[in-house]
Amino acid sequence: MNDIRLTETRLASGIWEGVISYSGEGNFQPSVTVTHLETPIDGVSVTEDRDAGHWLVRIEIPVDTISDGVQTFLILDDRDASILGSFALLAGDGMAGDLRSEMDLLRAELDMLKKAFRRHCVETLG
Repeated sequence: MNDIRLTETRLASGIWEGVISYSGEGNFQPSVTVTHLETPIDGVSVTEDRDAGHWLVRIEIPVDTISDGVQTFLILDDRDASILGSFALLAGDGMAGDLRSEMDLLRAELDMLKKAFRRHCVETLG
């Protein structure tokens, strides 16, 4: 069981922020690496908040990683390279088309289910 927990707090002005809490024994200092397309990015800071008993994580999203499509960032624990968390950015006109087509498919499936349900109700009652 992982004794480290990463919780996202917000994404604003190109900076992803979160909190690391630790429930294990002993002295602990988190160290994380953030990757995009398997390449580590700069602009990652982890600062201890002793009063709150956790660490604040700030990740500056590099401008050159923002492009059309889905861009996924992995937050890794440096101790064992396990994934603590992730976040994704979705952008571009292509995404809007994908979302519209998915919505159209969902609507068609819902209409089909409504018709089947109504037919079932008529057959069982009448």
